[in-house]
Amino acid sequence: MRARVIVKGLALLLSLALLGYLFKTSDLGHSVNEAWIDARVRGHGINGELLFLLMGGVLTAIGLPRQIIAFLGGYAFSLGLGTLLGALAALLGCMLSFGYARFFGKGLLRARLGGRAGRFDRFVCEHPVSMTILVRLLPVGNNLLTNLAAGISSIRPLHFFSGTLLGYLPQTLVFALVGSGVHIAPTLKLALAIGLFLLSGTLGVWLYRRFRHGQSLDDQIDAALEETDRPRDEFTTKS
Repeated sequence: MRARVIVKGLALLLSLALLGYLFKTSDLGHSVNEAWIDARVRGHGINGELLFLLMGGVLTAIGLPRQIIAFLGGYAFSLGLGTLLGALAALLGCMLSFGYARFFGKGLLRARLGGRAGRFDRFVCEHPVSMTILVRLLPVGNNLLTNLAAGISSIRPLHFFSGTLLGYLPQTLVFALVGSGVHIAPTLKLALAIGLFLLSGTLGVWLYRRFRHGQSLDDQIDAALEETDRPRDEFTTKS
């Protein structure tokens, strides 16, 4: 992976680890816990879990990074439950933005995202579930724009949502681990999260390069991953 991609991902991990430390040691963290996690979610059983799902779904649907929801899931629940609920909350957000694009926003969005939707169609057409998983494994890209572009593409919702959920799980586990209270030394826990993040990102990049078959999902993604083998006819001009 390109160094800038790694640095951005690690910066997010470290910033969330710092946020977790502040939750436990500062007055600000205490008020945030009482205001939201402790007062409304943690220890409130099914009601707290449903509230977390609703909150996470709405916030990711309007563009909040799903990694933050995963971190909060790890903080509010156990590592396993936090990972599951974090992934389901992000999936709910995906469904909301996808559904909006498909049923209400086609006219408005096609002018802005039509080219991106066409690329997405060509990228996933032969193997929609596995290629959607691949897209979600990449450590770069805009989650909300991907959801909206998929909504105005021709992919079937079941294929997109199932691939999305499976592709979300690795990074959700990583960020839930950073936020969780599992009984591991903080330094070891952070090192494990960084290692898992690098492994997941490297796998996503390798799969993208291996199975893209000449298709380009997004110019910015290609540039970030230092792809140089995409077709160049679109850049040619008349002499």
